[in-house]
Amino acid sequence: MTGADRKDPAAWGGVDIVETTTPFRRFLRVDTIRFRHRLFSGEWSAVHTCDVMRRGAAVGIVLYDPERDAVVLIEQFRLAAMLAGGSAYQLEIVAGLVGPDEPPEAVAIRETKEETGLVLEGELIPIQRYLPSCGASDESVALYCAPVDASRAGGVHGAADEGEDIRTVVKTLAEIEALIEAGAIENGHSLIGLYWLLRHREELRRRWARSASSPPPAAPAR
Repeated sequence: MTGADRKDPAAWGGVDIVETTTPFRRFLRVDTIRFRHRLFSGEWSAVHTCDVMRRGAAVGIVLYDPERDAVVLIEQFRLAAMLAGGSAYQLEIVAGLVGPDEPPEAVAIRETKEETGLVLEGELIPIQRYLPSCGASDESVALYCAPVDASRAGGVHGAADEGEDIRTVVKTLAEIEALIEAGAIENGHSLIGLYWLLRHREELRRRWARSASSPPPAAPAR
């Protein structure tokens, strides 16, 4: 059986869920799962117990201004980053969790407005879907890039009912490269998205220069 065949063990009977319990549920949910799975030899493994954080789907958006060759980032306090030994104030791309039956593109538009006050100036380009911590969490992040007008960026934003205190930060691509080299950008979704942007910046500048007269995207119907 090939690696591609193994992508969905449930489809070929490659996993047996023995028991699932939920010992913790608040903003985050943790399931304790007892399971066994097929080994590469074809035999069954012993029964394992795994704690899985059920965070679900999320979206991250690289906001790029091709005219100014600049990126709009956000900065906010992150307790978990501090506990991990990183900076308590993280520079990040805009991101948010996907709600029930919500298209990821709608999340990108909503979170951009909520966290920066900006509207997208053109198309959303898919970058990558990735798993931040596949050994401990079911979180999956869909990354996008979209054009914005960085001259309109500034101030502090966020959802008041969630206690968010998010500062908008504009950095040139040269500054982004220096920040990455210095290790000043530490979170995975931002690093992946910004590395992608550095690789594709000239293509995006040509592409979006040709479509500068296009109207901004409307939020997909929910």
